[in-house]
Amino acid sequence: MKAYTAAHVREAERPLLEAGVPLMQRAAAALADEIVAVARERRVGSDAAAHRVLLVVGSGNNGGDALFAGATVAEHGLVVDIVRTSERVHEAGFVAAVEAGARLVDAASIDANDYDVIVDAILGTGANGSALRSSARETVERMLSQFGEPRHPVIVACDLPSGIHPDTGEVADPCVLPANLTVTFGAAKVGMLREPAAHYVGRLVIADIGLGSRLERIADVR
Repeated sequence: MKAYTAAHVREAERPLLEAGVPLMQRAAAALADEIVAVARERRVGSDAAAHRVLLVVGSGNNGGDALFAGATVAEHGLVVDIVRTSERVHEAGFVAAVEAGARLVDAASIDANDYDVIVDAILGTGANGSALRSSARETVERMLSQFGEPRHPVIVACDLPSGIHPDTGEVADPCVLPANLTVTFGAAKVGMLREPAAHYVGRLVIADIGLGSRLERIADVR
């Protein structure tokens, strides 16, 4: 599997973003497909309204990806709740999710085991493996303490599990949601394939958002 640094990916994205290519929408569509699939696998035979998804979102574009994905998931008839770990979130993504039927909930009021899927969209690659802090850390700690067997939500990481370093694979703090599935955009990041980060990644799905040969050329030049 080819893997690239976060800087390689950002460099490949930059001219496309400047040209108005809708990379976030492509990422969100791929993430939504995976969320719907794993939710339905979890409750085979039940109607869509029975499936519950929780988006745990931070302030950056990673949260925006998840919020736009949440809008699509809600349009499929699944119940979508949103927990914000920051007062500021991606505005357009939040509006789209709420207009599609998602609702904002307070982190302190939830039981993580009530959900079929929890989407980790707190920190993106730009955080460079920063440990979770403040309300984000409190929210993840609370959910980790609630997880139990036999019922356990499927954890889906948006681009990467929050708290792992995308390049080195370091984990600054073990307060990380261990993903069952990571949907990463454009390419695998090298840190995902290295321990201890690889322990938190789970099954890795690479969503093609159109970086293709541009990414390979950038990596070859460096």
